[in-house]
Amino acid sequence: MKAPTRKLIIPAVTFALLAVGLLPADHADAADADKLKAARQSAVKFLRSSQGDDGSWTSPKSPGISALVVTSLMRSGVPVDDPMVAKSLKNLETFIKKDGGIYFKQSNHRNYETSISLLAFHAANADGRYDKTIADAAKFLRGLQWDEDEGLKKSDDAFGGAGYGSHERPDLSNTQFLIEALRASGATKDDPSIKDALIFVSRVQNLESEHNTTKFAAKVNDGGFYYTIAAGGSSQAGKTPNGGLRSYGSMTYAGLKSMIYAGVGPDDPRVKAAYNWIKMHYSVDQNPGLDQQGLYYYYHTFAKALDAMGVKTLKDDQGVEHDWRKELADKLISMQRDNGSWFNQTSPRWYEGDPNLATAYSLLALSYCDSKPAE
Repeated sequence: MKAPTRKLIIPAVTFALLAVGLLPADHADAADADKLKAARQSAVKFLRSSQGDDGSWTSPKSPGISALVVTSLMRSGVPVDDPMVAKSLKNLETFIKKDGGIYFKQSNHRNYETSISLLAFHAANADGRYDKTIADAAKFLRGLQWDEDEGLKKSDDAFGGAGYGSHERPDLSNTQFLIEALRASGATKDDPSIKDALIFVSRVQNLESEHNTTKFAAKVNDGGFYYTIAAGGSSQAGKTPNGGLRSYGSMTYAGLKSMIYAGVGPDDPRVKAAYNWIKMHYSVDQNPGLDQQGLYYYYHTFAKALDAMGVKTLKDDQGVEHDWRKELADKLISMQRDNGSWFNQTSPRWYEGDPNLATAYSLLALSYCDSKPAE
């Protein structure tokens, strides 16, 4: 099996300051290479068996899950010319629209589907075959972003964010995928769309600062992130007695990762506060604040964010050092089913009861737990 590609995106910022506990990534002792290889091979075998005749997984009418699955396969060492991957990419191509978006024509999830599909085509684009597709999709995503074209001012809570594509309220989950997709398309931290997205990301952090003077900023003020500030605000973890929006794990890692991709440095109070929240709530057993809900989404975002930061080991608020790559890999391997899949039996919310989606998230998470970095 070919070694997986380590990075879809190379952040502009290198985090290497001992003062905040961040060290250059060194994966040499991260996880047992043979166990990782066996887990990947078993998962790939499962996904071969669960692929539809048309090349899709789970839903032939939506590219979202299929795009996540095929990206996870390529990051797990399955080559682009493998028949399973090739068939899946051909299927994704059928969702490319004249407006540049990549989505089911009746979908209300156009930002999500296009962003995820762009990342899949980026992973398959070593020979440049998808250059135009990626550029067109990025242009489409910019058009979905909430900004002046929707009559918003930068002072509006919704400004800079992305939603599901039918101009529902923007949220951090969609916005993190937008930022990642734009970076994959070649956008830099100085790109206007990235800068606008950072405005939204900063406002869904529970941290009062010059970047966040919203009505929720000081109510919790713990440095974590929640789902959205728009349309009155919402957190999947609920509200505090004083009306604050509770921080939770998956969105805190999503927010921190988004700031890294947007070029925010390690000395910035936003990054420090988010990382401190993570140290206080470090866990590979639950999605902090939501327990088992969204667990596999959490694992994927957890791994991608810490890898992007260059964290080798993480010292929690009790002073315990964690080799997060090894701990995450060991946890996921222990949860893998005999047929090679994963699924969220405890809390199937957000489609995590679907073994194709949960397996894709797991493979993506494991791709950041390699015993040594790829070239």
